Amino acid sequence: MTTTLPATSPTHGDELIYDWNEVRRRGKVFPKKIELCDETLRDGIQSPSVVDPPIATKLELLELMDSLGITILDVGLPGAGQRAVDDVRALVRHIRDQNLKIRPMCAARTIVKDIEPIVRIRDEIGMPITVYAFLGTSPVRMLAEEWDMDRLLKSTEEALVYSNANHIDFAFVTEDTTRTPPKTLDRLFRRVIEMGCRRLTLCDTVGHSTPDGVANLIEWTKNLIAATGEDVKIDWHGHNDRGLGVPNALFALEHGADRVHGTALGIGERVGNAAIDQIIMNLKLMGAYDHDVTHLVQYCRLAAEATHVEIPVSSPLVGRDAFRTATGVHAAAVIKADKKGDRFGQAALADVIYSGVPAGLFGREQEIEIGHMSGLSNVRYWLEKRRVVASDELVQAIFARAKATNRVLRDDEVWDLVKRHEAGAPA
Repeated sequence: MTTTLPATSPTHGDELIYDWNEVRRRGKVFPKKIELCDETLRDGIQSPSVVDPPIATKLELLELMDSLGITILDVGLPGAGQRAVDDVRALVRHIRDQNLKIRPMCAARTIVKDIEPIVRIRDEIGMPITVYAFLGTSPVRMLAEEWDMDRLLKSTEEALVYSNANHIDFAFVTEDTTRTPPKTLDRLFRRVIEMGCRRLTLCDTVGHSTPDGVANLIEWTKNLIAATGEDVKIDWHGHNDRGLGVPNALFALEHGADRVHGTALGIGERVGNAAIDQIIMNLKLMGAYDHDVTHLVQYCRLAAEATHVEIPVSSPLVGRDAFRTATGVHAAAVIKADKKGDRFGQAALADVIYSGVPAGLFGREQEIEIGHMSGLSNVRYWLEKRRVVASDELVQAIFARAKATNRVLRDDEVWDLVKRHEAGAPA
């Protein structure tokens, strides 16, 4: 496995970064081509706190998804109403007209009336669309709905018969898979495979699973598929209720999932889905994602603006503070590294001295601020970065102001001190 950081094998003591992640590694972590499914425009906007973006913005997001190498996206659930139908039609038409590489899929319940509008849109636009038909299978869901196995099988069979008759790709999605017993999954999976389904989606619908659970479930599913002798793909769709959405997605890929799902910034019901931006970031850093990721931050910011979601300042990669420091010791190290100007592969020395994620790889840069925990080097660097002469008098004036506060100075506050100094006024 390769890495974009200035390190190679952990067995060489003279490397700048000793990578404990690679100790005892045998071969590649992800032996397969990485496939990603973006659920932002369907599962993501189910969050009760977000706004469903207008179609013009959805088309912008679609373009960015395509530029990031995302394989397939959920363009909506046409069974939800006319707005959903109109948006699905526009998104699929845009993919066709712009000749994009990304492919469309639609969510549907395992009932014919949900699949019918997808078939109509497919036929109208002339673009293949995959149906991801979902069905609740866990005992708690079956108890609440008063369903039994016969009901599950009947609904699934009717949906598959209709899909097969209309020659539309069908992926079988078991809701709450991670809390469903093997005997239930065994009967359903074997039946849909027998009927021609070639993609199973394992869902951690309520964020119940741990990484061990992911590995156990995928290994079990792979063994079942092998016993059928058919070539059936596995998707992983995870939520983040226990804060394990991204680790679980990475585990799913490592243990044999062909495709993992996520949403921009992890938006979705309750605490949300696995964050596809963090999945991409980690895959890139692990040398498993070959696509250009320079638009990843732009994609997340547009998604946040469009859905009216505030990005936490501490959010990895896209948060305001992701590459920002005002601490004197940290800033001094970054500044010293920056002045060396050395580069190792794709990562500058200043980009890794106090950061596990090279900012430049994702179109961002390290930021040095001035605050009550800063040193004189912070002030000099801030001024020099903005082409301001860092005279001792000015540096001391700004430093004194910073030490008199209990926070980081805003840029306008520092500029005010600069202007006062240039005008000869007291700071």
